[in-house]
Amino acid sequence: MSSRNDEVLDLVIAKIRSTINEDWIQDFEIEPETRFNDDLELESIEFVKIADAIQAHYGTQLDIVGWLSGKSIQELISLSVGELAEFISGAVAGSGVDA
Repeated sequence: MSSRNDEVLDLVIAKIRSTINEDWIQDFEIEPETRFNDDLELESIEFVKIADAIQAHYGTQLDIVGWLSGKSIQELISLSVGELAEFISGAVAGSGVDA
C-alpha cells in the first residue's frame, strides 16, 4: 500500500472510530480486511454517518453515494474498510486533493 493509501486508510479508520464513538470500537483492531457488516456489525445509518464524515473531509471531489449505487446488495454487505479506502484513494488521486 502506498503512502497515500495508508493516509486514506488511517483517515477512514479514524472516521469509523469517531462516528461510532463507543468504547468497544476504540479497542477494536480495524484492518483493510475488516468488513463493515460482518466484523463491525454496523447499522446502515452508522455507515451513512461514516460516509458523510468522509465526504465532508474531502468535499465534492468524492462521490461515495455514486460509487455505492453501482454495487450489488452482496457487494454492499461484504464491503471492507480497505475497499472503501481504495476507492477514496483513487478518487483523491484523480482530483489532486490531499489525503
